[in-house]
Amino acid sequence: MSEELKKGLEGVLVAESSLSEIDGDEGELIYRGYSIDDLAHNTSYEEVLHLLWHDELPDAEALAEFKASMAKERHLDAGIHRLIEDLAEADEEPMAALRTIVSNLSAYDPATDEDPTDVDANLEKGRRITAKMPTALAAFARLRDGEEPVEPHDELDHAANFLYMLNGEEPDEVLAETFDMALVLHADHGLNASTFAAMVTASTLADLHASLTSAIGALSGSLHGGANQDVMAMLKELDESGKEPVAWVEAAIEGGRRIPGFGHRVYNVKDPRAYILGDRSKALGEAAGEMKWYDYSTAIEAYMSDEKGIAPNVDFYSASMYYQMGIPIDIYTPIFAMSRVGGWIAHVLEQYDDNRLIRPRARYVGEHDRAVTPLDER
Repeated sequence: MSEELKKGLEGVLVAESSLSEIDGDEGELIYRGYSIDDLAHNTSYEEVLHLLWHDELPDAEALAEFKASMAKERHLDAGIHRLIEDLAEADEEPMAALRTIVSNLSAYDPATDEDPTDVDANLEKGRRITAKMPTALAAFARLRDGEEPVEPHDELDHAANFLYMLNGEEPDEVLAETFDMALVLHADHGLNASTFAAMVTASTLADLHASLTSAIGALSGSLHGGANQDVMAMLKELDESGKEPVAWVEAAIEGGRRIPGFGHRVYNVKDPRAYILGDRSKALGEAAGEMKWYDYSTAIEAYMSDEKGIAPNVDFYSASMYYQMGIPIDIYTPIFAMSRVGGWIAHVLEQYDDNRLIRPRARYVGEHDRAVTPLDER
């Protein structure tokens, strides 16, 4: 057994997966053999869910059936509504609220008592959880702002329906298409921390709700899912300063600050998703007649790439994109979870299919041969 220490399990192979592959040197990402660029421009989030869960893109008939099955699961039980009201009244953090809500969905799921490894039951549970998360998140966001939740619109697609429930009006085609593309881009990304957390929990034969709750907990950490919020806070601070972007960034770095949205554990070049979201951020700015957020971002990217040799990741452009869509900054990470749940479910299904308890070792570096001193002599 190897005694080589790999902090953070960096570079350690722990599983085989047919779901997604990352080439960090070439800046490529694929889902089940399809490039992320091809999927982002030519499929919807529902099609990608079907691909991840069933290993194939649906034809028109299968897609219509799949979308209908998702839409009918969007509504929440009264108990979940009461829970969301309580969380909003308590001013709970959005990711903590989402974690609690997903865990509680198990109390109302008709397949809760099925064997944790039952594929059909897990696909049903996964479909329900994925369909209900946008409804729950939109309701929480509105209730904490003193507004009544908006019931799901069964005729709208997954992405458009969330924006409708969040804002109370149907989004235009550009907004709906852009948000759908963002969901596609965030749906899966190898064995990131939250996906691995879900797999570790599933490996104990805990159920799907428990596994996804673990994943949300992992995503809530600032080193994983919160960078896009930090990017937007930075851009707003830059805007309020009145400084030129490069001058502001230079001063921030000299002051010991880290510029969020740059660098990635697995990419040595620009994140392929950042190219796509950068284009969408630009399109939104042009449509709104307000280019400053995009211009700030491109100026910062040029400086960081040319002077520091660091490329942007997916969070860098998703920040300004979401902001231009009117989405509250503190629900950016829950939206990440709302998309990534599709990949989490697919990885949990793979884990159950060929399960072995995930149980790494630690090298002991403590003392030996200590003896207990009697209590009255300590």
